[in-house]
Amino acid sequence: MKNGILAGVIAMAAVVVASNILVQFLLGDWLTWGAFTYPIAFLVTDLMNRAYGAKAARRVIFAGFVVGVICSLIGTQIMLEFGPAVTLRIAIGSGTAFLVAQLVDVLVFDRLRQGHWWRAPLVSSLIGSSLDTALFFTIAFSTWLAFIDPATDVSWANEALPLLGLGPVVPLWASLAVADFGVKLALALVALVPFRLIAGRMRAPN
Repeated sequence: MKNGILAGVIAMAAVVVASNILVQFLLGDWLTWGAFTYPIAFLVTDLMNRAYGAKAARRVIFAGFVVGVICSLIGTQIMLEFGPAVTLRIAIGSGTAFLVAQLVDVLVFDRLRQGHWWRAPLVSSLIGSSLDTALFFTIAFSTWLAFIDPATDVSWANEALPLLGLGPVVPLWASLAVADFGVKLALALVALVPFRLIAGRMRAPN
């Protein structure tokens, strides 16, 4: 494995582990600290794609997925006041959202790589982030998919409250999803700066 790709694997693993830890710590009513580290995964994927191509980026993604599965398995064994730190639905939602969103990111980036430098990372990250948010929160908390793990109580996530405390009445998880996507959107824009700086120094594929 090339040193650059290995660095990408290590970076992705670090992001996944950090996000799995920081998601346990709340920030206000709608977010956790993990919301600010997880979007870095899209930056790692896009840098790998730009420098080494789609195949290498997918290898980095699958490595991150494996690390995520391990973190989820560990989380299911950590018991908190109201149950395990990671429920089956959260584990499935997290893994599915990560894998689908990151692979779509690679696909979109690859289609746009010949355009303006900012277009591929921005568009691919926004599309990937949208999928990631929609898949994770729907699988993990919606009543529509309660059959995945009927024993898990998600009534708290479906409490009817104004959207972000101000808008129309929706399930709580919808507010969590909107806040999460807002952070991903902001960080997709901010990440263009390190993408530009780092991508220019990375070796192109042979």
